[in-house]
Amino acid sequence: ELTFALKQQNIHMLEETLRLVSDPDSSRYGKHLSLDEVASLVRPSQLTQKVVHHWLQSHGITNCQTVHTQDFLQCTMTAKVAETLLPGSRFHRYIRDGQSVLRSSGPYSVHDDVHQHLDFVGGLHRLPPKGKDLSKASSERLKTGVHLGVTPTILRSRYNLSTTDVGTAQNNSQAVAQFLEQYYHPADLAEFMSLYGGGFKHRSAVDRVVGKQGGGKAGIEASLDIEYIMSTGANVSTWFFTNPGRHESQEPFLQWMVLLSNMSDLPWVHTISYGDDEDSLSVAYMMRINTEFMKAGVRGISLLFASGDSGAGCKHTGSKQNTFRPSFPASSPYVTTVGGTSFKNPFKVTYEVTDYISGGGFSNVFTMPDYQVTVAVNGYMKTVAASLPPQSYYNASGRAYPDMAALSDNYWVVINRVPTPWVSGTSASTPVVGGMLSLINDQRLLKGLSPLGFLNPRLYKLKGQALFDVTEGCHLACLDEQVQGKGFCAAPSWDPVTGWGTPDYPALLSALLDN
Repeated sequence: ELTFALKQQNIHMLEETLRLVSDPDSSRYGKHLSLDEVASLVRPSQLTQKVVHHWLQSHGITNCQTVHTQDFLQCTMTAKVAETLLPGSRFHRYIRDGQSVLRSSGPYSVHDDVHQHLDFVGGLHRLPPKGKDLSKASSERLKTGVHLGVTPTILRSRYNLSTTDVGTAQNNSQAVAQFLEQYYHPADLAEFMSLYGGGFKHRSAVDRVVGKQGGGKAGIEASLDIEYIMSTGANVSTWFFTNPGRHESQEPFLQWMVLLSNMSDLPWVHTISYGDDEDSLSVAYMMRINTEFMKAGVRGISLLFASGDSGAGCKHTGSKQNTFRPSFPASSPYVTTVGGTSFKNPFKVTYEVTDYISGGGFSNVFTMPDYQVTVAVNGYMKTVAASLPPQSYYNASGRAYPDMAALSDNYWVVINRVPTPWVSGTSASTPVVGGMLSLINDQRLLKGLSPLGFLNPRLYKLKGQALFDVTEGCHLACLDEQVQGKGFCAAPSWDPVTGWGTPDYPALLSALLDN
């Protein structure tokens, strides 16, 4: 199965529309588009569609499915046909742990006449990752020792959510998306809620699973995400997107993105605890996925991604000097990226400091968006000028992330019916922030307002108002002589470790409830 990403039209207009509907000072704020309107904006030209269809048909490829926006085609064919369609590709069967996949060992090319009509072809190269390197965003560090442990009650206490801060709107919903055969067990979710959901009205079951949940053991990742979005965004209808099987591991978000382009009715908040190193993906692929994020944003959908668990990251360049290693989609300018914090005193609910694993830094691919240049990044660079890592380690003009943060250290999760402590990672903080945004959407919808949609332009205009500023601690980076394991450090206001800080829910609700 190959996925053909057809060149879209009006990308600049899409970007401009996203800016207008997401900027609280614009007269078009909150006037989101329907899937039909998005389709008529970006749909590939007749010529593009004709050329690509003709090219496929001339190779006898007819088993294809398209999406509502007509910018993706997914086709099945034999490896032999694929090799003539895409000169240079050579397909082999790779087998590991009883799984077999067809992949190409060589780079593919596309006929010149067709080249200009495609962004990329997905499904040729990437192999499913081995075991635990599957999700960069969540290392789920399991540790031992004594600790308070984070539960829904602790989170509600720290972020000032009262027992009545739960969802009531009929037309509100939220979702988590899972990749790489991560599943949750309904029994675990029910058990988690009976153990930890006592103090507030909640739901104990997912309303809709999109995709097929495989059998087998529950995954830490899936269990963590669903248990914490549903206990923070309490009583809000929740969907679980699962992308099982092997195709999704070629380009991890592709399957999910294709789904979003085909569904007119979607939850307003999606949280995703998954990421890849920017340098492991092609620029063409990231650019196109970025456009897919814009398509979601103009529809009023908020996409939240974990910032990663490797701090600033590190790319070892051998003889040359090391550099930091940004993560994607955390580095996309069109998503809200969530970093991680720990309690200053691990034995009680105190103020928060940096969790040293909190992913953050500057993209090497995407330039810094307007919404963050003056209010956030310039200020940070001036404040900490003396203690910044050497300039050669990062691209100071790139999209800077994360945008905000929440606790990411020592969560309790129920997995395979067992309450399990010490689960950590920005994959914990992301659904917690997502759940709070769902509750704010709930209040907005009850008032007849639009959902928040793409949050960043509005978040940055708050300049840290309604958030607990995190000013202590640094995250990890290259273990070398120059930086000695230290990346960026938290500072007053915005920083590339914890963003603007962590949510003070009642203050954030009131700041985001007008217009």
